[in-house]
Amino acid sequence: MLSLTDVVAGYGPLQVLRGVTLDVQQGEIVCLLGGNAAGKSTMLKTVLGLLRPSAGSVALEGERIDRLATEDIVRRGIALVPESRRIFARMTVWENLAMGAYSRRSASPGEIDHDLERVYGLFPRLKERVSQHAGTMSGGEQQMLAIGRALMARPRLMLLDEPSMGLAPVLVEQVFDIIQAINRQGTTILVVEQNAAVALAVAHRGYVLQDGHIVMHGAAAQLLDADDIRRAYLGED
Repeated sequence: MLSLTDVVAGYGPLQVLRGVTLDVQQGEIVCLLGGNAAGKSTMLKTVLGLLRPSAGSVALEGERIDRLATEDIVRRGIALVPESRRIFARMTVWENLAMGAYSRRSASPGEIDHDLERVYGLFPRLKERVSQHAGTMSGGEQQMLAIGRALMARPRLMLLDEPSMGLAPVLVEQVFDIIQAINRQGTTILVVEQNAAVALAVAHRGYVLQDGHIVMHGAAAQLLDADDIRRAYLGED
């Protein structure tokens, strides 16, 4: 579904991604692991067209998208749940969700209502707080809202950037349960995470990004058992 081939990207003279090759097949959950400054968020920005690769290519279902505008990439079926959630704090829950459907302005009210009910089914708390200003919600509730907002775009591929950041362990487990439920409903998922244990527990496959290079990839269960992963990300000797 999504493929990056020998992608080089960065910021001006600063090269962050150095020949990244990665693929996500339809129906999968794929996780991308890496420490701070490994290049994970840069890769997501490159997929979304916020950064242009200086070499290599990004393709969605076999068609290159690395020269398209971000809004065109979103219309092709990719949605992002950004790091730190970045909800619209002064807007209500309903208004945030409605903004998620902005790229589908031609959709009928009935279609939007159907999608809202899907989101409320996954996140009953959001339905309870539909008129509440998003900035007054807890971190876990804001993460739910950020995921719900992305779902309102009806994505075929959802990108999640550090969804466990700042959440208590019990909320992390709930969020990843929801990620699995969304995947079972037919949405392909690429999740960027530092929490290797929880990410690999739900993923089908994984990649490890280090200093802008993919240094390891394989089935999630194999990566979870790899000594390098256990030392670097699980704190085991």
